[in-house]
Amino acid sequence: MQFDIAKQPRDPGHRARKGAGNEGPEKQHWYNRYIMRRPDWSEGVAVREERVHLAVVACGQRLDETLTMLKSAVLFGRRPLHFHIFAEDQLHRGFKEALDAWPDPFRSRFNFTVFPITFPPENAREWKKLFKPCASQRLFLPIILKEVDSLLYVDTDILFLRPVEDVWAFLEQFNSTQMAAMAPEHEDPRIAWYSRFARHPYHGKTGINSGVMLMNMTRIREKLFKNDMTSVALSWEDLLMPLLQKYKLNITWGDQDLLNIIFHHNPESLFVFPCQWNYRPDHCIYGSNCAPAEQEGVFILHGNRGVYHDEKQPAFRAVYEAIHKYPFGADPVQSLLRPLEEKLLAATHTYCGRVRHLFTKTLQRSVAQEQGRGR
Repeated sequence: MQFDIAKQPRDPGHRARKGAGNEGPEKQHWYNRYIMRRPDWSEGVAVREERVHLAVVACGQRLDETLTMLKSAVLFGRRPLHFHIFAEDQLHRGFKEALDAWPDPFRSRFNFTVFPITFPPENAREWKKLFKPCASQRLFLPIILKEVDSLLYVDTDILFLRPVEDVWAFLEQFNSTQMAAMAPEHEDPRIAWYSRFARHPYHGKTGINSGVMLMNMTRIREKLFKNDMTSVALSWEDLLMPLLQKYKLNITWGDQDLLNIIFHHNPESLFVFPCQWNYRPDHCIYGSNCAPAEQEGVFILHGNRGVYHDEKQPAFRAVYEAIHKYPFGADPVQSLLRPLEEKLLAATHTYCGRVRHLFTKTLQRSVAQEQGRGR
């Protein structure tokens, strides 16, 4: 079932914000133009489903890469999914046609919504050009997706090597103050980027990487965040623009740096999960430095810096191409694992290629589980 993009209705069933009273109609905001609506929703009453909500932001030439990420989520997941795809207008048709063309046994595992890229109008240009085009859209997801309680955001260059619901399960491990989960940017402060070069506050000893970000968005919307701009704690919505104005000349990685600043001042709000849930070339390019992956394998692969599309890290490219080329419904051992293992053998001249077993260990288990489900 596909979700539709619809105008914001007046919703009598909406949960009132804390402190709200009989103050007349609520002010209409820029983000109220689009909400999720399903054909089987009655007005103001949402049908609850045990779905994993996955969001991605795609701009420029990222259509195929994003579809490959979504494909990896569908291939091994056991729970139904809902994709929230934020994309430039020229990509909308490509997403809808491609996803609706997937074979029924896989298409039935997910719903999806395609959203336009949406920023506050008074600062839209500044937000859109921050770091990579459209990347800062993720900062506004708690504001735009007001009907969604929890959400997993991932970059387009993510590949799931085990079921999405396994990272989703970290939500159950949050304590009463935690509302987001991310992996460290690096494992060793001596060679980490933030500890050596950052000109702004960052979380912990090495900073955090926002390519995989799990959020309890209800908590984010309700919290007032400590900050270094005012003695008064600010809501998420009120915090973002002042933060950008203060630090825009000192940040390198855009919205990820802003998230580091926020959770530097609010460390009690962040759950940090291990590096194998956001495994990047930095974890193997100069030798293996993600101990959990060495023990259990890579769970989520993050091919940042374009490594899926060049020859710099052939091990990462091999995983991407194996999933990209895999025909839905084909034997995953013969058509996914075997071709991948052959490609990885050709990458042993690189450090990442020398730990190729880390790339296939989890995938082998996921394939076995998927085959078991098909019996």
